[in-house]
Amino acid sequence: MTDRKGLWYAFLAYAGWGLLPAYWNVFERMSPYELLSYRMVFSALTIWIWVAIARRAQSVAGVMRDGRRARLMALGSLMITVNWLTFIVAVNTGHVVESSLGYYINPIVNVLLGLLLFRERLDGWQWGALVVAMAGVGIMMAAYGQVPWLALALAGSFGLYGVVKKRVDADAVQSLTWETTLALPLAAAYLAATFATHRVTVTQLTSWQMALLVLSGLFTAVPLLLFAMAAKRLSLATLGMVQYISPTLQLVIGLAVDHEAFTRADAIGFACIWMALALYTISLVRNERRHRHRPADRQAVSEAAKG
Repeated sequence: MTDRKGLWYAFLAYAGWGLLPAYWNVFERMSPYELLSYRMVFSALTIWIWVAIARRAQSVAGVMRDGRRARLMALGSLMITVNWLTFIVAVNTGHVVESSLGYYINPIVNVLLGLLLFRERLDGWQWGALVVAMAGVGIMMAAYGQVPWLALALAGSFGLYGVVKKRVDADAVQSLTWETTLALPLAAAYLAATFATHRVTVTQLTSWQMALLVLSGLFTAVPLLLFAMAAKRLSLATLGMVQYISPTLQLVIGLAVDHEAFTRADAIGFACIWMALALYTISLVRNERRHRHRPADRQAVSEAAKG
């Protein structure tokens, strides 16, 4: 049975990520590396403030005593850092449509990883959805005319991040706290270097832009917490299909705000992907209805046997 809370967590997380290009466009004058570093710093501060308020410092600290969990969270920190940097570079260099392509590819990566690593099974409807989605993405990639490295980096890094979130034996707050904390030394070192070499770009921001930069920690932490809770409750295949919300919103922003090109191939690929989402939704509804009827069927058989 599909976890409804998990679906809501996933929906809210992906909707938040889908709107992020409009947010990062505010900082187009900043260096992507400096922007990433401040994002790391404010994300870590935000989550540690939450840990302190919730009085969870002891449980969070205890997670790192286990070597396996520590290694997984370090890997998760690396994957999400690569993903953040790639996304910021894509947005700040006018490649929002390519970033949306990366997140269109990522659900397919999630489904394939679920099949290979977790032995997740797909029914006929879900296999059909996967084939149609792959066809749509293939059309978009062929029309792109070159290897979309930014898109592939986004898809691969976030797909592996999803695997880590399923494997790590820690709750959402514990894992996210250490993922952001482990990236702090790198961020601090880079910011120190920018100040030492007088290559600071944050000083170009206005007061309201600075306020938004400080809030980047909140805008980063909340979707990640929601995603971590969703990843614990849903299969990678289901996560993959719900994720189409994010690139669709990004695509709309790329077209409506940044006025990037939208070709006929994009339209065909877009239609294929949403057809795949419809097929997968039908599968979820059928499976949930079948699950609801099973207890009643078993009770009827049991009563018949007693009679």
